[in-house]
Amino acid sequence: MTLRTRADIPSAQRIVVKVGSSSISGENAEQIGPLVDALAAAHARGTEVVLVSSGAIATAIPFLSLDGRPTDLATQQAAAAVGQNVLMWRYQTSLDRYGVLAGQVLLTAGDLENATPRSNAQRAMDRLLALRILPIVNENDTVATHEIRFGDNDRLAALVAELIGADLLVLLSDVDALYTKPPHLDGAERIEHVPFGDELAGIEIGSVGRAGVGTGGAETKVSAARIAASSGAAVLITATPLVAQALGGEHVGTWFESAPERHTADEAVPLA
Repeated sequence: MTLRTRADIPSAQRIVVKVGSSSISGENAEQIGPLVDALAAAHARGTEVVLVSSGAIATAIPFLSLDGRPTDLATQQAAAAVGQNVLMWRYQTSLDRYGVLAGQVLLTAGDLENATPRSNAQRAMDRLLALRILPIVNENDTVATHEIRFGDNDRLAALVAELIGADLLVLLSDVDALYTKPPHLDGAERIEHVPFGDELAGIEIGSVGRAGVGTGGAETKVSAARIAASSGAAVLITATPLVAQALGGEHVGTWFESAPERHTADEAVPLA
């Protein structure tokens, strides 16, 4: 279905929510509970929900007694293996309060760039959702190399939204919306609405997020929003603490209109 405004969000059939490392690791790990509350509320009303979650490497930092995010690939891969386990445990423990079961889905860029693995991923996701499982997706950092990475999980989330034909992609971060310039600068104005195809001329897009933990920023979110909107999904960019209001259809964040026609990774079809 086509979501025209934020008020349509509660009627969405499929949504993808992406949360960044800085929002659910370290001192912000307690935000997992409220995030799960919002996802479970959408799930309870019948919406099929997919969570794309960064944070595996960041979550592992204290367990491996590291001073910060590792810079060498082997340690990044090892940290991802440890952190992904802890992160999934935290999500499932929180979801247990609602009797919702999570399913882990780890992907590399190659999985979505080649027809056969893409078809397999799409089939698996569709089946998980039909079984009322809440898929939790992350890049497969344990095996991914720099050459086969998505680059950031905002892009991964947009490609997942395209893959499953989502009605909505919600990109969560530390900032409540997209601004005309980095929000800490004088004169920064919140952008409420972005029509489809708007190039945002004159907008100064900068990085956001907790330094040294996350890898995305406003630029990656705008790029991801354009990918998802082109596939037929509306996009909302807002802050993680506002996720309940966002999924409830309240007027928060920056809204990106979707294309007039929907297409998946394999074909274009008219929007219902």
